[in-house]
Amino acid sequence: MEHSIDKHTLFKSIVLHLLPGILVGAGYYLLVPVAAKFGFPSAMALLATGVLILIPFEFGFLLYQKRKTGEKLFKGLIRYLKPIPLWQYFVFVPLIILMTGLLFKAFEFSSELLHDLFRWIPAGMEFSMGFDGEYSRQKLLVTYILFLILIVIIVPVLEELYFRGYLLPRMPDKLKSWTGLVHSGLFALYHTWTPWMFFVRTVGLLPLVYVVRRKENIILGIIAHCLLNSMDFIIAMNYLMKLKNSGL
Repeated sequence: MEHSIDKHTLFKSIVLHLLPGILVGAGYYLLVPVAAKFGFPSAMALLATGVLILIPFEFGFLLYQKRKTGEKLFKGLIRYLKPIPLWQYFVFVPLIILMTGLLFKAFEFSSELLHDLFRWIPAGMEFSMGFDGEYSRQKLLVTYILFLILIVIIVPVLEELYFRGYLLPRMPDKLKSWTGLVHSGLFALYHTWTPWMFFVRTVGLLPLVYVVRRKENIILGIIAHCLLNSMDFIIAMNYLMKLKNSGL
């Protein structure tokens, strides 16, 4: 049986949500010119930053807290590991994906509106998967394979452990019914490399947050998060196939 959990102050919760994103964002903008110099799209800068900063910070923080508190990593530090019947995975994961897709589609206009506020960011610094025809198929293939490994598999698992497994259960009680929305908004702000997507991410993440909290099961979040991120990989590989067929 899990023991009681010490809640974070609102300030501590905000810092722990945003700090890794600030560090990743800084690393990303520093590495974009390096990626471009070697003929890669800016997505490669994000991948490199994930390896150099995101993974060490979030996984390292969890290991540090484990050592500091003496708690077990799972069902100690990381919560929401309540078992659920197998059939519920086949219900709630597709439901999360469907609702997230519908919300992203319904509110995609917000990204277009907010994007105008970030026109000061040089075009070459914006996150790109390289769909503009400026990169070789070989460079894109390397980028997309690393994207699959990191963004589709490793990073979503780690983010769910850190954000939904560790931070979400410790958010202050005074937030009450606003907990899910505040957490979702902070997770959206954490994506500092695409700030114009703040609103659509905040709204789009709500189904995942709600289901994970309600079922007390982050495995649902991990599966759904990996599958949602895989959509970008599928689009990228489709683009690569079109390049091959066109002979470029």
